[in-house]
Amino acid sequence: MSAPPELPELVIRALRMSLHRGYVQASRTETGRLLATLAATRSGTIAEAGTGCGVGAAWLRSGAPKDTRVITAELDPELAHCVMDMFSDDDIDVIHADWAELGQHGPFSLVFLDAGSAAKFPREQIVDLVDTGGMIVLDDFTPCASWPPLSAGRVDVLRQDWLADERFTSVDVMVAEDTSVIIAVRR
Repeated sequence: MSAPPELPELVIRALRMSLHRGYVQASRTETGRLLATLAATRSGTIAEAGTGCGVGAAWLRSGAPKDTRVITAELDPELAHCVMDMFSDDDIDVIHADWAELGQHGPFSLVFLDAGSAAKFPREQIVDLVDTGGMIVLDDFTPCASWPPLSAGRVDVLRQDWLADERFTSVDVMVAEDTSVIIAVRR
C-alpha cells in the first residue's frame, strides 16, 4: 500500500493558518480532494460561501483549471483580510462580504458551502447562484443509509430537500465514515 498523495501547497498554508488561529472545523482532506476533483470539471467562476481560513478555497483552486476564477466570501473582516494576504499571489479572490453578495459575481459553475450555512441561508438565493449545469456542493452531513434521511433521530429536512429537489440531479456521497457531502447539479 502506498502513502496518500501529498497535500497541495495552497492547502498546507490554509491549514497552517487554521491551526494557528485555533480553527478545527476546516474542510476535511476527504472533502477537499472531492472539491478539487469537482473543480477540475468546471469553467467560468466557482465560489465558496464562508471562507474561514481558506482551506475550501485552496482545495477548489488546486483542482480548478487555470482560467477558472475562484472567489470566496467571508463575513469576519479580520479573517477575510488575513486570507486575502495569504492568497495575494494565488489567483483566489477573497471578498469581505456576506455570502449573499456572491450573487453579484455569478452565475457560478460551482458553489461550495457547509450544511450549517445552507440551513440558515434562503434556499432560493442559493439556487439562484448557479445556472443550468451548475453544481452546488454542501458538506458536513452525517452519513445516513435510510430514507427519509435521519440525523440525531429526526428527519434531516435540509438533506431531504436537496436530494428531492426536482430542479437538481443530486447525490449524497460518503467521503469518510463520519461525514458525507451532497452534490446537486442544476438541470
